[in-house]
Amino acid sequence: MRTSSGRSPRKAGTAKRRLAVGAAAVMVLSLGSAPAAQATTPVDEAQLPTLVRTAAIKQHLQNLTTIAEYNGGNRATGTPGYDVAAKYVIDQLKRAGYQPVKHTYEFSEWVENSEPVLAQTAPEAVEYASGLDADFLAMSYSGSGDVTAPGVPVNADSATSGCAASEFAGFPAGAVAIVKRGTCPFSQKATNAAEAGAGAVIVFNHGATTDPSDTGPINGTVTDLADIPVLGASPEVGAALVAAGDELELRVRVDAEIVTSNSYNITAETKGGKKDNVVVVGAHLDGVEEGPGINDNGSGVAAILEVAKQLPKLGTPENKVRFAFWGSEEVGLVGSTKYVEALSEKELERIALYLNFDMIGSENYARLIYDGRGELPGSVAPPSGSGAIQRTFENYFSAKGLVAEPTEFSGRSDYQAFMLAGIPSGGLFSGADGIKTEAQVAHYGGTAGVQFDRNYHTPDDTIENINWDSVTELSGGIAYSVETFAQSTLPVNGVAPFSLGTQSSSGFDRVGSYWVR
Repeated sequence: MRTSSGRSPRKAGTAKRRLAVGAAAVMVLSLGSAPAAQATTPVDEAQLPTLVRTAAIKQHLQNLTTIAEYNGGNRATGTPGYDVAAKYVIDQLKRAGYQPVKHTYEFSEWVENSEPVLAQTAPEAVEYASGLDADFLAMSYSGSGDVTAPGVPVNADSATSGCAASEFAGFPAGAVAIVKRGTCPFSQKATNAAEAGAGAVIVFNHGATTDPSDTGPINGTVTDLADIPVLGASPEVGAALVAAGDELELRVRVDAEIVTSNSYNITAETKGGKKDNVVVVGAHLDGVEEGPGINDNGSGVAAILEVAKQLPKLGTPENKVRFAFWGSEEVGLVGSTKYVEALSEKELERIALYLNFDMIGSENYARLIYDGRGELPGSVAPPSGSGAIQRTFENYFSAKGLVAEPTEFSGRSDYQAFMLAGIPSGGLFSGADGIKTEAQVAHYGGTAGVQFDRNYHTPDDTIENINWDSVTELSGGIAYSVETFAQSTLPVNGVAPFSLGTQSSSGFDRVGSYWVR
């Protein structure tokens, strides 16, 4: 996940992840009658959750910690830390009898060469600070430029600010457009501003909720390279600029470029199982540059790695299980997207479902299940069968007497590419930059009014800040889901291969960590 208190000058981005918990999330504890025995493994008969031990996951996380410490302090894509972590995963898989495969890919990466600038030069001088916890950020795929010009608000009190070309009628050539975040993608606002002759555009946050993603500077993307500089500012900066009046003059500078980068994923699959009904289990291996990334996403990697090591002890699965360790997730879900795009239609049809595990050890955690039924306002309509995956996790936690709740399918993690290909998807998540409520404290403990993971995308994302109760509970759910679907995917896809089709990508609010509207 690409976000931090102050982004380093060389920052890659397309977009990244962490799902905010929907305010309307429904708690799940009692789910009625149990599903038919042939459809799913009874929770009290499952073997894999007892084999996947927290102590073994902790050892994997300690090893990833050591790798990061001795290799620049992180495991970011394109760094020695990533390469050594990949070698560790490969070695562990080989010892367990797998034949790991490295999938290489090339991608275009947006990189900032220096810190962006936002300053008010009139009617009085004001310098704004860049950074996630500061005043503004350059949006990923912002154009480059250094502009000093009048600042002109465009329908800045409306949720549709900047969404229509007509709003820019009579816009002064070369001026800096000031628009409010709202209903349309940032790319649409930037395109309208550029076509109206604006020299740059500032999109300020709406502050509609207390969630940090709504109250701070926008960590956003315009998806494709913009013609002009594009900044995402906080609500306070936006309010100050709008209130400055007709004499407002601003300086905006962005120094960035597109570079060609290379990286790779690692996959390994069971020797047995139906080749035409594959269960894919994934977690992203890369982290951010700012820290060792032990929760994000060492925790997901460690859990599925241990599941992979223990699964052969159950014998030959009915369905083939493929474990995937994705690269370049933090710079825009690149590894998983490249992987899915490279699959033929026949190969896509062979994938029964996708399970995603990205952060399972948040210090102030919740038990969050991806919204496979598409019931939350921020979720994109999931492919058919995703609700059955959600139900499988609900069954597990209900049998354990543990409350769980849905979390949005908003596009923040590697499930996105699979969903867009029509593949049923699901997974678990312990929370990131969302804020825990009083109601959630009653179910999970912890502290209300505080982020699920205060260390998210910071140097403090270390093994010392992992919540081991969260790891134990969610890794049990991971193991149960893999054992269940390794034997039967009947509730998800009727077992037989089927045509997956293509879903529209226009509904997602996120591309990884970055907002798109």
